[in-house]
Amino acid sequence: MENKIIGIKNLHYSYPDGTKALCDINLEIQRGESLGIIGSNGAGKSTLLLHFNGILRGRGEISVLGNNLTDKNLPLIRSMVGLVFQDADSQLFMPTVFDDVSFGPINMGMPRQDVEKSVKKALKEVDMLVSIKRSSHHLSVGEKKRIAIATVLSMNPQILVLDEPSSNLDPKHRRALIKLLNMLEMTKIIATHDLDLISQTCSRVVLMEEGKIVSGGLCPDFLAEAASLC
Repeated sequence: MENKIIGIKNLHYSYPDGTKALCDINLEIQRGESLGIIGSNGAGKSTLLLHFNGILRGRGEISVLGNNLTDKNLPLIRSMVGLVFQDADSQLFMPTVFDDVSFGPINMGMPRQDVEKSVKKALKEVDMLVSIKRSSHHLSVGEKKRIAIATVLSMNPQILVLDEPSSNLDPKHRRALIKLLNMLEMTKIIATHDLDLISQTCSRVVLMEEGKIVSGGLCPDFLAEAASLC
């Protein structure tokens, strides 16, 4: 079995106003790997994340588990790649936690009898099962982050992609997030300014500047060199 789970070749992307956001991105991510993506604001981190499941489509090649990212394969790839946005409220829009977490499985066509089982499993993984009947919008920032992750886990992805997962978290909830991420066994891709979180959750890191991957290496040695650049 091939160990590569994501392959990106010669990826370029410009926004509609002509701003170049990604330039000649080449990257391979291995099955089970935890990859950190670091860089200053505007480096292209979030733009790159949005390409992993086809929310943005640039020029170049992207493959997920050997499936090229094409219009035909888009539903399949989105079932394999779960994206958690920086702002949890972007993913929480239903009346209750159960409704939010079940939204994805229902729209994927999961059999009704399996939806509740999947929702409870995802909420248990993020230690939020007790909140299944609560309104997501009445939760704390840290709790919302956990529910946002559960909305993705309920669809049983093979790859979890997170954009600035520790932003706006207090120390207690940040520690809880790190513990949660380390418990999840799927491939993880984390874009963040939080180098300490990267050091505690990732095995490898790449540095982006001006839409390019300029360097990378194994944690923690590379982070010691990159700390002054982010």
